[in-house]
Amino acid sequence: MFVMKKTAVILVNLGTPETPTPKGISDFLKLFLSDCRVVEIPRLIWWPILRLIVIPLRAKKVAKAYQEIWWESCNSKCDKDSGSKCKGSPIRVITARQVKALQEELSINSGAKAPLVVNAVTYGEPSISNVIGDLKTKKIEHFIILPMYPQYSGSTTGAIYDQISSMNQKSRNVPDVTIIKSYSTHTGYIDSLEKSVKSHWKKYGKKEKLLMSFHGIPQEYSDKGDPYGEHCRSTANALAGRLNLKETDWSMGFQSRFGPKKWLQPYIDDQLLDCIKDGVKSVDIISPAFTADCLETLEELNIGYRELFTEAGGKDYSYIPCVNDSSLFISALADIINQRLH
Repeated sequence: MFVMKKTAVILVNLGTPETPTPKGISDFLKLFLSDCRVVEIPRLIWWPILRLIVIPLRAKKVAKAYQEIWWESCNSKCDKDSGSKCKGSPIRVITARQVKALQEELSINSGAKAPLVVNAVTYGEPSISNVIGDLKTKKIEHFIILPMYPQYSGSTTGAIYDQISSMNQKSRNVPDVTIIKSYSTHTGYIDSLEKSVKSHWKKYGKKEKLLMSFHGIPQEYSDKGDPYGEHCRSTANALAGRLNLKETDWSMGFQSRFGPKKWLQPYIDDQLLDCIKDGVKSVDIISPAFTADCLETLEELNIGYRELFTEAGGKDYSYIPCVNDSSLFISALADIINQRLH
């Protein structure tokens, strides 16, 4: 008789500093920017630059940005007994909500046979290897790794594959692991984006143009075969189609570039300025690259780019939040998981 393996679903995000302080930022950047998946510069050259120049120059600036978006108190979405779980880095708080909501969704559909849902991060704690190690002691035999990046990139999801491979090399009894590579045009995911935009429009009104902003990667990574740019364009086109937008009603671009190298274009900051030149004075902006609000959305998009747009003459700039733990997005995750289970 066939016996279903005990399964766990691990939602994996990049990670976050433990505190919004220069030390907290420095500790996180050392982990993140030391990964050759993120920065493809020979280690002997990069490490002195990272430790002696990049981190000292960026730690205070990034810490200040985190302090602007750090959640210091509970809000209306928190459970009464959740305590400190509703405070801290927004991405950590939202991820906890996603874990809880997905567990409830899977349990409704599968009851006691539903897989256990937990989270891990690529950089910091809880690490992927520690989470899997702990779950193995609980007799979990099958692990479904679900990156919180809908669009695949070697810099994000690729790093997860690396960590799973490194973990397997140290084990005589390797775990049964399924990794979801991407879901950039998954119907449920596009449903959740469509609902987010339409709900925002219903509440705040529709602006002249919708900008879809994706986190950038260096152009050379794409030239080497990274499909990230193609995945982003597929997501953007799918969402624009759902919203019945004309070509002049929307555009897409890339944010968060770092260093002197050429990154994927067009750049969102340039597009915002082009809107002003073209007489567009009101814009909505959303980032389908992120499934949980974080520094890049709450600070860069909602604060930094808002200031850029208004100082250049724009009149109305409206940020549309990520899908976070919305019911449609959680249903999309459940569908992705159920496809792998069955």
